[in-house]
Amino acid sequence: MKTGGTLREINIKSDMPTVDDAIRRVTYHVKNAGVLGISAIKIIHGYGSTGKGGAIRTETRKYLDRIKKGGQIKGFINGEDFSLFDKATREAFLVCDALRRDSDIERHNNGITIVIV
Repeated sequence: MKTGGTLREINIKSDMPTVDDAIRRVTYHVKNAGVLGISAIKIIHGYGSTGKGGAIRTETRKYLDRIKKGGQIKGFINGEDFSLFDKATREAFLVCDALRRDSDIERHNNGITIVIV
């Protein structure tokens, strides 16, 4: 199997966008990943600590689930599952070796999601 790949990190919560704006940002990055040679995207969406209930996280993951079912991405890993003990994480290493060195591995960070494009 091929290893390597490039990891891109995007912060879709930094300027407190609306949910629609955040999803547009995710869509843009997912659609352009192939052209740019990106094999995985680490989305920083936060977890709702500002009192808004994590709407961006929830809607981002719903959107990713829809586009996965539509075949537009290979999959995604919720930050709280991003672990050496998680089968999807180990499979993602085969696509993007840089994930092995990501600072959030084993942190169970529900404020991120890893997308495998």
